[in-house]
Amino acid sequence: MRVELLKPVGIIPALAVNALLLFGLWQMGRFQKQERPWRNALDRAKLLGLVNLGLAPFLFFENKMPGQFFFRAAVFILVLSAILFLFNLNIVLKQLGAMLPDETLRQETRQFTMLNRWMIVGWLVFVAASIAIPQTFDLSQMMNPENIFRLQRAQIAVLLFLGLAPLAITMALIWKTKETILDSVFGSRH
Repeated sequence: MRVELLKPVGIIPALAVNALLLFGLWQMGRFQKQERPWRNALDRAKLLGLVNLGLAPFLFFENKMPGQFFFRAAVFILVLSAILFLFNLNIVLKQLGAMLPDETLRQETRQFTMLNRWMIVGWLVFVAASIAIPQTFDLSQMMNPENIFRLQRAQIAVLLFLGLAPLAITMALIWKTKETILDSVFGSRH
């Protein structure tokens, strides 16, 4: 599926989104420099953000020349790197929540980041199984076409849920963390 609206801007959206994420992580680097677990988690996320920024142009290149194996492999590595980035971003949020004074936020980040990480691992396992099972077994001989179609639809639903739910929860945690930080800096809004 191609997005024709963004076609004139070319590679710029992919670079801009990844650069913005990396910039945000770099800004967070000024906070609590003495905390080793925080620094380690942040440095891993920054490294993966840098990898994502470097691989982002390959989305554009693969769209321009879809048959090239090198571009497809680079996009595959970008997807893996993005998943690992989301996983590590949850660790960054957990470490950040542990340093903030709000006990409710601390508990929520601990619980939801653990849930997110398990869902990401589940997504990776499901993707691996989705690739391995059709390679191992000939489903067309084992099932009728209607059941194969239903299985494919269910597979897409599970992949979307396990892929988008951690992203949505992570975004909600980032928003709540931002609100907590702004309230502690600028005082209560009540």
